[in-house]
Amino acid sequence: MIFIDACFRKKTPYTPIWLMRQAGRYLSEYRATRAKAGGFLDLCKNVNLATEVTLQPVEILDVDAAILFSDILVVPLEMGLPLEFLSGEGPHFNRTITTLEDVKALGCAKDKLGYVYDAVSSIRSKLPKDKALIGFCGSPWTLATYMIEGQGSKTYAKSKAMLYKQPQVLKALLERLSDELKAYLEGQIQAGANAVQIFDSWAGALEQEAYLEFSWGYMKDIAKYIKGKYPHIPVMLFPKGIGAYLDKIDGEFDVFGVDWGTPMNMAKEKLGKKYVLQGNLEPSRLYDVDSMRRGVKEILEIMGKDGGHIFNLGHGMLPDLPRENAIELVKMVREATRR
Repeated sequence: MIFIDACFRKKTPYTPIWLMRQAGRYLSEYRATRAKAGGFLDLCKNVNLATEVTLQPVEILDVDAAILFSDILVVPLEMGLPLEFLSGEGPHFNRTITTLEDVKALGCAKDKLGYVYDAVSSIRSKLPKDKALIGFCGSPWTLATYMIEGQGSKTYAKSKAMLYKQPQVLKALLERLSDELKAYLEGQIQAGANAVQIFDSWAGALEQEAYLEFSWGYMKDIAKYIKGKYPHIPVMLFPKGIGAYLDKIDGEFDVFGVDWGTPMNMAKEKLGKKYVLQGNLEPSRLYDVDSMRRGVKEILEIMGKDGGHIFNLGHGMLPDLPRENAIELVKMVREATRR
């Protein structure tokens, strides 16, 4: 698989490309399948429909990897926190974590996530053999913020108050989540995932010292566990918004996802010798073909054609991006990087 070879810095005929949130509302096919499912969680739990939406962008865009269609919050959901997706508001937990007792009351998720593992097996069986399947999870810190705040947040006030006032409670939660996520990623690998990515969407909410202690350290621990048991499986880490902390990045993993706010030349200078870099086109450039072409050219001039790079966006596809531009992006990268 070209994508897997690139993760290990092996020679490939071109720079592989996939797009974060490539299965999404910008595709009419996705919208139709989601309508069939009913609610968003219903779509995540329906193996056949989750398979369908995972495969759609592979067939439409011809990307080099599929990423499992699911949601990072199925883990806290199956640990016992009731979750609903409210129209126009996003995810909402009706119960939150505020004390050590709340953490101790959390259940074990790994045996309740069979629908995810079944979806992985189903997708892998239908995916072309030359296309990779990426499994994923959220980082302990990102999941913890939802479990403490009850929903998405702009300030993370409750989570940060816990970090500074009750660090022992937050650490207990992060340790529980880390254990669950190790088992969760392992289950996806055993079901057929060819690579795994950890998304730390709210990494940029923390100052450097707090980030390294309360987020990056736990991501490193999960990555080390997976690499120790499955050295043939690429592990990719994507912490969004920590461009200023790149000097502090280390650990046993293969691919570092670069967000669009981090200059690619800086990421290459600081991390390019240690890790394959993934990214980092600003998603909004897809609104305009000329802007997209300029962005691609700039990234490829920095990263070159000789390996050490997987092309991707610097965050996820937006719901109203033109699909024809996403199709053109894949062709553009492939043609520009042919060896």
